[in-house]
Amino acid sequence: MSGDQEQEKDLLERLRRGEDQVLGELFDLHRERLWRMAHFRLNPRLASRVDPDDVLQEAFLDARQRLDAWRAKADKSFFVWLRLIVGQTLADLHRAHLGAKKRDMGRESPPPGVGPGVSCSAVNPELVASLTSPSQAAVREEDKILLERALAGMEPIDREILSLRHFEGLTNGEVSELLDLKPSAASNRYIRALGRIRALFEEGDHGGAT
Repeated sequence: MSGDQEQEKDLLERLRRGEDQVLGELFDLHRERLWRMAHFRLNPRLASRVDPDDVLQEAFLDARQRLDAWRAKADKSFFVWLRLIVGQTLADLHRAHLGAKKRDMGRESPPPGVGPGVSCSAVNPELVASLTSPSQAAVREEDKILLERALAGMEPIDREILSLRHFEGLTNGEVSELLDLKPSAASNRYIRALGRIRALFEEGDHGGAT
């Protein structure tokens, strides 16, 4: 068990005993991954007004109010619990800003450097980079188009699993808990989705050689 895992185990025991003040330390242990999730899921139109740190601040305050609910199910992954709260915070922010203020927000252009959203076209560059070797850094535009089509043809749950594993860095166990799947089912879906994409690139390579 790593030092961070030992620290988390100790902090969780204290939190279960009612030491609410350790929540900040636990949140900080997972902040990097939670920030990555907020960055990835934040709608670009909203990102001009709200950044991932704002999302995490709101989520932390919400988590503090929900500690009794967590203690009732303290056998579950603490990270997955925090991620669910961040997800709800994002949903609330999207609803508040892109619902009542949809017309105003629609006039704003996404700022440069905004993190990717969850659409197929948005995740393309990151997925291409993760599925190709460094020697294939200059991926052909037609490959990107094929990849977008492949992602669009997948079941939503398979696209979600790819996003969770590749962009948010969740483990298979965390994915299975979050999506309420058996670990074997989550793993098999992930492997099959990767296999379809890799086969697409292999076919493209063969097609280019003929």
